[in-house]
Amino acid sequence: MDQVTLKNFRCFRKEQTARLAPLTLLVGENSTGKTSFLALIRALWDAAYRHRVPDFKEDPYDLGSFDEIVHHRSSRGRRAKAFEAWFSFRHGNKRSRSKPYRFWVTFEKVGTVPLPVKWRLSNGNGDAWIEQSRRDDTKWRLCFGTPRGAWKLKDGVDLVFRDGADQLMPGLLFMLGVSKGDFREHRDLVSASGIGQPEESDLKRIEQVCESVLFNPGFSGRQLFASAPVRSKPHRTYDPARPSRDPEGEYIPMYLADIYFQDPEKWKMLRSALEAFGKSAGLFDEISVKPFGTTASGPFQVQIRIFGRKTRGPQRNLIDVGYGVSQVLPVVTELLRGDAPPMFLLQQPEVHLHPSAQAAMGSLFCQIASPRRRLLVETHSDHMLNRIRMDVRDGKAALKPEDVSILFFERDDLDVGIHSLRLDREGNVLGAPDSYGRFFLEETARSLWRKSELEG
Repeated sequence: MDQVTLKNFRCFRKEQTARLAPLTLLVGENSTGKTSFLALIRALWDAAYRHRVPDFKEDPYDLGSFDEIVHHRSSRGRRAKAFEAWFSFRHGNKRSRSKPYRFWVTFEKVGTVPLPVKWRLSNGNGDAWIEQSRRDDTKWRLCFGTPRGAWKLKDGVDLVFRDGADQLMPGLLFMLGVSKGDFREHRDLVSASGIGQPEESDLKRIEQVCESVLFNPGFSGRQLFASAPVRSKPHRTYDPARPSRDPEGEYIPMYLADIYFQDPEKWKMLRSALEAFGKSAGLFDEISVKPFGTTASGPFQVQIRIFGRKTRGPQRNLIDVGYGVSQVLPVVTELLRGDAPPMFLLQQPEVHLHPSAQAAMGSLFCQIASPRRRLLVETHSDHMLNRIRMDVRDGKAALKPEDVSILFFERDDLDVGIHSLRLDREGNVLGAPDSYGRFFLEETARSLWRKSELEG
């Protein structure tokens, strides 16, 4: 996702556009829609790349029913009847030179929940597109167009499917079949602009549009990872269980124990990476799994060790050290896994961390983020943001200034606006409104004023 636009969603009434980058930071006061924005990102991802109906109540986000999600008043002062969002993305080997495709979806109230009632997918020029609109629970209308004209399914012919979780795939597969020569489906098409049947050049354009989400390398069919703002509490002893991802990181100790027993080489690599971060953050120097037995079926503990100047300290149980370690471990482990997903949605990863550890987390983000592993981070930490600015400026990681986006969420009466800010080569924040960082400037000015008064 390169750019996201939304309208009438939660606290965002006016159309808002946000630039996304390999590393995107969401900053602003509490209750300005940052978590809601992350929930919408996941909803768009699920609809486009996983071809499923978005669930706005799935952990770690619970936005409620449609009436709680749609903006409470439209431009005419009434509750909006729908909310919509779209995003641009690139596809193919020449991603940097290709024009971005665009996926757009409209949500309306069906029962009490928001469901997609229309989606539209178009190429970079916008002259080749597919649109699917909902008739009822199982039937959808379909139309598509190219520069030559537009076509649709015949009256009385609808896309019919039984799996309620799959509302994007039918139209794409139908059109992919048509574009690849399925003449049985071809006969169900009629022109919407009086130019006859689509030609081979039209179908080729539509095939490319279909493949942009069906076969987008690294993204299609994959699930992103969304973390909760507060992670699970540590336990003194863990019992083996099947490691399955969860937003709170409850499974992380089981995952560590699993690779400790099953894949020693993988454990060695992950352990080394975790310890490198632990040292840079001043949290720990060594992490280990202590089994109570000789097989993976027995209970175990997760232990850490801190080194002194001359000697190593004792191994300590995870539950007996600072809470920051257990809170940061799930996030860092997810980021360092070899099978990490293509996108992370992280809520306040700095929770319970000392400022120096928050800064180290910023450096880790700079090392991890890339076009194929994108990070969206909701944070209140200036220490993290400043470290990212300096690391980019000093070339400490591969990220360039354009690879970082800062989204500043600012309240405007009952609405919220999103400012997309950039970094220059010196690490300065560009395009910031006067209100950006005002609190810290005012606190600093107050401190300096008091100091000068005392000295005077």
